[in-house]
Amino acid sequence: MNPNIFQPLQVPSNDEIREILVKRIDRQKQAVGIVAGVIEPTGRRVVAYGNLAKGDPRTLDGDTIFEIGSVTKVFTSLVLADMVSRKEVTLDDPAARYLPENVKMPERSGKSITLLDLSTHSSGLPRLPSNLKLKDPRNPYADYSVNDLYQFLSGYTLPRDPGSEVEYSNLGAGLLGHLLAYRAGTDYESLIGTRITRPLSMPDTGITLSSSMKQRMATGHNALLAPVANWDLPTLAGAGALRSSANDMLTFLEAFLDYKETPLAPAMKAMLEVRRPVGETKFEIGLAWNIVGESAWHDGGTGGFCAWVAYRPKERIGVVVLSNAFTPSGVVDIGIHLLDPKFPLANPEPPKPPEQHTGIHIDPKLLDNYTGRYQLAPNRILEITRDGDRLFAQVTSQPIVGPKFELFAEGEKNFFVKVTGSQITFETGPEGRATSLIMHRAGREPTLALRLS
Repeated sequence: MNPNIFQPLQVPSNDEIREILVKRIDRQKQAVGIVAGVIEPTGRRVVAYGNLAKGDPRTLDGDTIFEIGSVTKVFTSLVLADMVSRKEVTLDDPAARYLPENVKMPERSGKSITLLDLSTHSSGLPRLPSNLKLKDPRNPYADYSVNDLYQFLSGYTLPRDPGSEVEYSNLGAGLLGHLLAYRAGTDYESLIGTRITRPLSMPDTGITLSSSMKQRMATGHNALLAPVANWDLPTLAGAGALRSSANDMLTFLEAFLDYKETPLAPAMKAMLEVRRPVGETKFEIGLAWNIVGESAWHDGGTGGFCAWVAYRPKERIGVVVLSNAFTPSGVVDIGIHLLDPKFPLANPEPPKPPEQHTGIHIDPKLLDNYTGRYQLAPNRILEITRDGDRLFAQVTSQPIVGPKFELFAEGEKNFFVKVTGSQITFETGPEGRATSLIMHRAGREPTLALRLS
């Protein structure tokens, strides 16, 4: 992403936005429906195109409900900033202070993980806990319990000092939500309702769907636009459990842009005041918000949805884009383009149906040879994991963490993904351990990825 993006230009018109959505859905087949919302000094507007589900005649609008994935992290850190403003916690409080005494929070070099470290992805905790077992890959977080979380924390060894480096962590953000709810003596959803959604009049933002929200909930779709199940994150809710609408998210941005008076204003301002650098880039991270230049943004994705939210405080412009499909192109480019029309839109090709593959059974012991992390591109990692006699692949393109796909063997070193038709061939060394892999995707050149660990 170009660090010079988001120059102060006029936001595209409704007709221009609709043309973008029509092309992305009808020609490029990257979603079944997309809703884009804009708030600016002249008011707020919503442009929607597409349907709630494939084959469903109902069209989308500003009140359609979507999973917003990691945009939830902004809500979690807003609660943190609000609790700091109320002097209920401090940013430097050790996370261990808000855990049961029998849980051992990892430390390193005498340094404790703080609430600030969790909010800025600087804790040293991994992206996901190693004991996240996939009973159902279609809903990967659903069975992860509080006891699982406590067990992982008590046995984990930090690879570096807390606060020393930014590394995106769903685990850390989920833990932060858990700690804040523990401190407040409630559950995460109630905390968000009490502190944010009810004070801001956001009736369509939450985890549990009301009867009205159920009727307006879009169906999620995968990269081939096949319907997929919703995600549930009971323990790590603070990382990505919320559902919302474009209208509610514009109301959220109204408060950040001072169009709406709210007692949360000091906390919202504080979220951009504490910043940590992101590696050698020009990016920074505040309390959850990613910051570049004069803009703050966050994106999100679940198994069937993509989301993007951003705002520019000085120009008082905000943008939200919600899609009911999780595709490689996502909606990030659309969101940036709405803030700065000079930023080019992606031009993805329509997905191609998978070729017919025949799965075979191979010795499960072979799967251990293929597990590990593989470098697809400078900012893209493919993680191969094993669960029993099943192999899974998951792409991470920070800060987006993709869904896990099961790999099916069609040879001792050759595997395929049923839902996308992608193929992976492992290249092994003398002892059988994979040293690299080649990924084959329809319509693209094969990608060689070297094994990192």
